[in-house]
Amino acid sequence: MNMEKEIVTLLHGAGGSYMNSLIKDVFLGLYDGYGEIGLNALDDGAVINNIIFTTDSYTVRPIFFKGGNIGRLSVTGTVNDVAMMGGQPIALSLGVVLEEGFPIQDLKKITDGILSTAKEAGVHVVTGDTKVMERGKIDGIIINTAGIGVRPSQLDHNIQNLRKTREPKNWLVPLNLRPGDKIIVTGTIGDHAISILSSREGIGFEVNVSSDAAPLNRTMLNVMEVGGVADAKDPTRGGLADLLNDWAEKSGLGIYIKEEKIPAREEVKSAVEFLGLDLLELGNEGKAVLAVSPEYENDVLNALWSDPLGKDAQSIGEVRKDIEGVILETIIGGKRYISRPIGDPVPRIC
Repeated sequence: MNMEKEIVTLLHGAGGSYMNSLIKDVFLGLYDGYGEIGLNALDDGAVINNIIFTTDSYTVRPIFFKGGNIGRLSVTGTVNDVAMMGGQPIALSLGVVLEEGFPIQDLKKITDGILSTAKEAGVHVVTGDTKVMERGKIDGIIINTAGIGVRPSQLDHNIQNLRKTREPKNWLVPLNLRPGDKIIVTGTIGDHAISILSSREGIGFEVNVSSDAAPLNRTMLNVMEVGGVADAKDPTRGGLADLLNDWAEKSGLGIYIKEEKIPAREEVKSAVEFLGLDLLELGNEGKAVLAVSPEYENDVLNALWSDPLGKDAQSIGEVRKDIEGVILETIIGGKRYISRPIGDPVPRIC
């Protein structure tokens, strides 16, 4: 691939195969081997001296949508990246780039969203930076948040439980997956992407679906107290399809899921059909996918069902060694491969 003759497209920032290739072809050259879990892992964050460090930038359009705004989204996304690796987030940085002419009233609404979501997650905004660009040079506002997290005692308990059948890594990573692990989704998928689409001007449809944007760190602590969690990841850009393909690729195992078990709101299903989208490729901002040792499946589900953010949790499949990639068993009993999407079908959802 001759990268010098190519240009960056929206697909390169939408998760999926285009973004995966861009990162591997361009950015992985920055990796110098530093960290217990480094850049080469292509995970939700890095682990350095037993501290999780992650960063993310947000360009969502529109900046105010059903169920939240760019401020809530920025805290949620970074908190969840730390939580999905098995860490407890403690502090965030906040970088804001504003377009000249941006309304101060709107900025205060966004910072209110940041503050309320940080309190909800139990984290602190401790440092930041602000820049202003000329009118027309950016689309309103861009936010970057970086987060640090520590190893909670619950993860040690989780690791001890896993050692009954395996020798896992010290954090929640795909290499922990083993044949027979159950795949659990903590709630209905597609809510965030459909909320964003229905909030955009000119889309031509209206549904009563709010974004699921929510910090999941307390939910993750609850399930880690139960034990048996091998890995966790939030299905953001590229959705469930990209996440499961990432797990299959990194673990060298296959993943088998059942369509009838995948939780989704009827309004989301109707919108997906109307727009010709693939439900499995839609981004989410308040759901997690867990790989769980089979003997802990029911206990993990019970813990999720007692949590407001996990009340719609379902076990949708399992990890297998006799297949490759990701296979979906359809409602009518057929089977089809689920490939890694080219990119999220809904650009700028986060």
